[in-house]
Amino acid sequence: MRLRILIVDDDRLIRRSLALHLEDAGYEALAAGDAFEALKLLDEQAVHLILLDIAMPGMDGHDALRHIRQKTQAPVIFVTGRRRELDELVGLELGADDYVTKPFDIDILLARIKAVLRRSAALVAPHEEALVSVGDLRIDVHAHVARQHGRELELTPKEFDLLLYLAQNPGQVVSMQQMLDHVWGEGWIGEEQTVYVHIRWLRTKIEETPASPRRLITVRGIGYKLTPVETTEDAGAA
Repeated sequence: MRLRILIVDDDRLIRRSLALHLEDAGYEALAAGDAFEALKLLDEQAVHLILLDIAMPGMDGHDALRHIRQKTQAPVIFVTGRRRELDELVGLELGADDYVTKPFDIDILLARIKAVLRRSAALVAPHEEALVSVGDLRIDVHAHVARQHGRELELTPKEFDLLLYLAQNPGQVVSMQQMLDHVWGEGWIGEEQTVYVHIRWLRTKIEETPASPRRLITVRGIGYKLTPVETTEDAGAA
């Protein structure tokens, strides 16, 4: 079965060119001229990856991604002419898996697509344990849900992937490069600041006092580690 990729871009020539290159690379290509058409297509067909432009009329890529995430957890790569760091960070917060700026080399884009698809498949590989636990954290890999003391955490896809990777290495120090390679993919072109930002967001969701973390610990000069924490409820149940 060929993997299906949805192209969302208001430029007809770009849609056509990308579709031809994707078909030549062995993928099945779908195309939408705006976010509304894309959302309609997602109601009708499952896709394995989405190439999403940011600057579109009617509904831009950022707003579109919010609606897309209500329909599918398929990985999303922003394809845009905007180079501002703010756009990248906002996109990643919403759950984009990568960010490619125009003009781009098609071979580089295809390599990034392959890396994101490989990483996405690996995160839900059949051989993995379905449930991963670290202290009061419970992560259901296949349902893509994380809970703390039974309360579901509201995580973006990238936050979930990062938390899962740390939880699969409990108590171990994970370096910045390891996190970039395993969560963002080997060969990812970007700043380490992306990891810092996602760590900060995670702490606001799993720590009682994010400024004084007890679960997600910084190991200066090396990286981070996720450790179990016994809460008052845990102690009372013991």
